Parts: sequence; structure tokens; C-alpha cells
Amino acid sequence: MKKYMIPTKKLNNGFEMPVLGLGTWLVGGDKLRNPNNDDLANVKGIKKAIEMGISHIDTAENYAEGHAEKLVGQAIKGFDRKKLFITSKVDKRNLAYNDLLIACKKSLERLKTSYLDLYLIHSPNDEIPIDETFRAIDELVNKGLVKNIGVSNFKTKRLASIQNKTKNKIVTNQVYYNLIIREPEIDGLVEYCQDQDIFLTTYRPLELGNLFIAPIIKELSDKYGKTPFQIAINWLVSQDKILTITKMLRIEHIKENLGALNWQMENRDIEKLRIKFPGQKEKSDILPLK
Repeated sequence: MKKYMIPTKKLNNGFEMPVLGLGTWLVGGDKLRNPNNDDLANVKGIKKAIEMGISHIDTAENYAEGHAEKLVGQAIKGFDRKKLFITSKVDKRNLAYNDLLIACKKSLERLKTSYLDLYLIHSPNDEIPIDETFRAIDELVNKGLVKNIGVSNFKTKRLASIQNKTKNKIVTNQVYYNLIIREPEIDGLVEYCQDQDIFLTTYRPLELGNLFIAPIIKELSDKYGKTPFQIAINWLVSQDKILTITKMLRIEHIKENLGALNWQMENRDIEKLRIKFPGQKEKSDILPLK
């Protein structure tokens, strides 16, 4: 089976990430574990993605009550850990100092790994002082349990207010952003992260497959000889400092998504999609994923 080369992007400090990674939201369940989930199929899908070139795997302690992390741990067994990039996220309820240290330890145990390449605050919690949260995260970095740190679901103002609260660079902010959901643009987050040399890692780039076939998508699909979903992913990763993750466990989906890489959409087409793609929303009108 063909193994694809996945490009990476690099920050000024040398930190590097693949432009496309495997998301594991809904692997093993949603926020609750699904007892009827086909765990074996999930593990096989993750393994197949790695065999086809995926190295970044994103998960979280509150995906399926930690079961997603367990399935990732089973899937990565036997692969060279140094060639993988594993991200997990600490739940907003566990941002107090001791709670966070315990949460990270449990994530590592479920993943069966001695370190995380990237550890994110899953979402803000104003009830817990951010200084306390970063004191714990910085300790994890000092101990080598976490290599790099970031946040998720932080808006521009909040992100700007916390950068001096940690001794370590915030390398990414993981947010909901695609051709339809444009809140990070409207909030100024896209521009802020580009200016501050922070990756914007986008989740749900294909809107769960609900990106409709607009004439502009057909036009660009014909121009580049790519599928609509490949256009949607490429639109994101062609932009400066933007990466993406998406769930892809079936071979045909993995192949299609990987086909979105290693070619560059023209700037004029990126801007055309930014301006003219129909049905854009400032915010999602569904319940939050996380």
C-alpha cells in the first residue's frame, strides 16, 4: 500500500508539526464510552492511517471517557514512537495544579507512552487561575512528560492574555474553523496567530462531510483536478500557520484526505473561497464538539 509523504510546517523556534493529522473525536464514543463501539475496527483504522503516512494523532482525556486514548495506545503499539506525534488534551475540570498532574499521568497510562509531543488545555475555565494551570504544565515539561504545550478553543483576547503566564511557548491553538465556520477570522484569531508565530490547528475541516457542493467548489475541483473535500482541506493548509486534523479511519477517506496535500492552491483562489463560499457562519449553530 502506498505511503504518503505529509508536509510539515515550522515555527521560528524550530517547533514542527504535520499539516494534517488524525482526530479521534467519536472514536470509542462521544463524551461517554459507547459499549457497542467496534473497538477493533477503530484500532485497525488508526493503524492503517499510520501505515499510510499519518504521524500526528490527536486525542483527549474526555473523548469517550478516556477510551479513545486507550484505543490510540493499542493502535500505536509496535510503531516507532519517535516517528509519531501524539497530542492529548486536559479537560477544563482538571486545570487545578494537582488535578492536572494526575490527569496527564492517567492520559500517559492510557496511551501507554512515556511522553506527549503536545499537551493542550482543552477549553478555558475561569474558575481556576490560569497561573496555577500553567505551573502544573510547566512542571510536566520540566520532567519531560510533555514536549510542547498549547491551548484549544481560546479566542484572540484570551490567548493574548495568557502568553506570559507560562515559561514555555504556546505553539498552537486548536479551534473550529472551515469554509463554513469563520469565527476565527471574524475574531481576528487567524491573523493574530500568524503574527505571533502560533499554529492554528483546525478541527472539523470537512464539517462532518456536510460541505455542500457550491458552484465555486466545482469550479476549483475542475481547475485542480481534486475532489471538493480535497479543496476544503487544501484551502486550510495552504494558509500560513494553519494545520488541520480530521477523523479518517476508512482507507478511502484516508486516501482522499491525503490527496489534499503536496500541492498549493493559488492565493487568488484561497481568497475567492474566503470571500465567496456560500453559507458562511460566524459561529456554529450546533452544540459544541468539546
